[in-house]
Order: sequence, then C-alpha cells, then structure tokens
Amino acid sequence: MINVTLYLRENCHLCETTKADLASLQAEIPHRLVEVDIDGNRDLLVAYGLEVPVVEVGPYRLIAPMTRDDLKMTLSAAVDRVNHLTTINGDEYQRHLELGWSVSNADRFSYWLSNHYMTLFNLFVFLYLGLPFLAPTLMDAGVSTPARLIYRSYGAVCHQFAFRSWFLFGEQPVYPRAAAGVQGLIPFGVATGINEGDIWAAREFIGNPTLGFKVALCERDVAIYGGILLFGLVFSLTGKRIKPLPWYIWILIGIVPIGLDGFSQILSQPPLNLIPPLNLLPYRESTPLLRTLTGALFGITTAWFGYPLVEESMLDTRKYMATKFARIRSEAREVKKRVGTSI
Repeated sequence: MINVTLYLRENCHLCETTKADLASLQAEIPHRLVEVDIDGNRDLLVAYGLEVPVVEVGPYRLIAPMTRDDLKMTLSAAVDRVNHLTTINGDEYQRHLELGWSVSNADRFSYWLSNHYMTLFNLFVFLYLGLPFLAPTLMDAGVSTPARLIYRSYGAVCHQFAFRSWFLFGEQPVYPRAAAGVQGLIPFGVATGINEGDIWAAREFIGNPTLGFKVALCERDVAIYGGILLFGLVFSLTGKRIKPLPWYIWILIGIVPIGLDGFSQILSQPPLNLIPPLNLLPYRESTPLLRTLTGALFGITTAWFGYPLVEESMLDTRKYMATKFARIRSEAREVKKRVGTSI
C-alpha cells in the first residue's frame, strides 16, 4: 500500500474536494492517507500556504488545482514505482519505508538543530569575538595567566600586530604605524619605542598600564566577526526570512574592498616588495578605519550570503520532520480508533 500525504487547511473547498477524490480512488488504488494541517506549523504555512491542497506520493507532488484524473495518474505511477523498487531490492526498500514511520534520536536532534542552529551560531561567534576582549580586561585586572593563554590561542589564527589592533584601558584606542598617516594619534613606534618594521616585536607586544592592552584579534578580524554577529542577530530577530545576498554583490561589496585593501598593503611591504615588479609599488599602510570598514563589509555580506542558504537547508529538514511527525500522529490515531472499535 502506498502512502499519500495531503497538505490542507481549514475552510478550504479545494482541500475537501481533493479528500473526496482520494476517498473515491481508495477501492481502485489502496493507499494510506495522512492529512497535514499547515495552519499548525509556520514553516509549512510559508511553504504551502498559497498552494494547498498539495498531495505528495513518494517523489511525486501535485499542487492545486488538481483533478481526480491527475490524482489517479499520480497514484498509479507511485504504485508502479513501489512495485519496481520492491522487486529489485525488497528488503532494503522495506527498511526505508519503516524509517518513515518511526522517530529516532537522530530525528529529534535534527529537528532541534534545524530550529535552534542560529542560536548556536550566534552564541559561538559571540564567544569567539568576546574572548579577545576579555584578554585585555584580565590584563588590566592583573590576572595575566588566563589572559596570556587567550593571546596565545588566538595567535594561531591572527597576526596580532599591535599597530593593527584595538587597545583597551589606555591613552589611545589604536596605535597605528606612522606610515598610515592618521592625524591626532601617537604612532606605534613613538608610543612604544619599538621599531615599526619589527613585526615580531609588534606581535609579541601586549601592552602596558599606560598604553593599555591590545585586543587578541586585529582590527579587521574584530570587524569581520562583529559583522557576522550583527547580521546573525538581525537574521534571527526577523524570523530568518531574509533572502540570500546575490553572489555577485557579495563579491563586489564584501570581497573586492577587503582584497584591495589587504593585498595592496601586503604586496607593497617587505618581504614581497623586494621582488620585481612589486618593488615598483608605493609603500602603503592601511588605516584602522579602512580595516574596520572593509572587515565589517566582508563579515556582513558573507553572513548575508551564507546564513539564508543554511536556512533553506534547515527549512527542508523542518518540513520533512513536521510531515513525519504528522504521519506518525495520524497512524497513532488510527490505531487508537481501531483498538477502541474492537473493544
């Protein structure tokens, strides 16, 4: 016997007509009907609200309006498919069917994850971004051991150059290189006495009580993950209904600016600027503003491009599990009805 899923709503004339047509085909093409009221599920309502009634039989789907002949043809095709699959691989196909009528722990976890993944994403990014700010806070409080552990951990994923990092609890929020040309700020070399060309010293310099202590992620990385977190919060608060950013806009606004700012800086400085023809490029040091702006654009647009695509996949999972749960509830009601009748 084939399984037929009918997505419907209350006070739907076409839904009642489809139910009657399916009932009239029961003797000719036996099937087990599962009715799913989409009004009780937001995801199903969004997916099928303008299309009900919707009939699904295996891989086949019919969307209103549909005739009795349409239903008969689809059910017949589904019967032929089941017979074919049973003939070529009966045991495996039977196990596959049985899985559709049971709920495993993996099913429950998948359904939970599909509903709460953005909470997990946002929490992870918040913690990943928050720990680098905890490091200077701990240093300022005199708790240096855990602070240095944070610095060492994030040093594996970020250059942590002090002249490209934010500082907390000091005289200035940043200490850029003199070559950046930022007016009104004491350059890194003047403030620290460290040669601005000594990148290893700049990496190791954490700060002091006078200058403050650097954040464990550079300015650009802070902006990237801050942008991802910002969009993730907006995406969650709007019910995850924002459509994906077109890929070409992501490249144009998110990737090109950060690429130009970053690579023009890298290629114009040692050691790459010693290689012809790169030695013809003028020396350039980006500013905290540019690093922050390009990083934020990359973070926001990357999340805007990626999160809605993840939601599309999670939506499919939620729709599948909602249908599966409805199918099992329907079967339970039928069993209860049969037991009650026999008693």
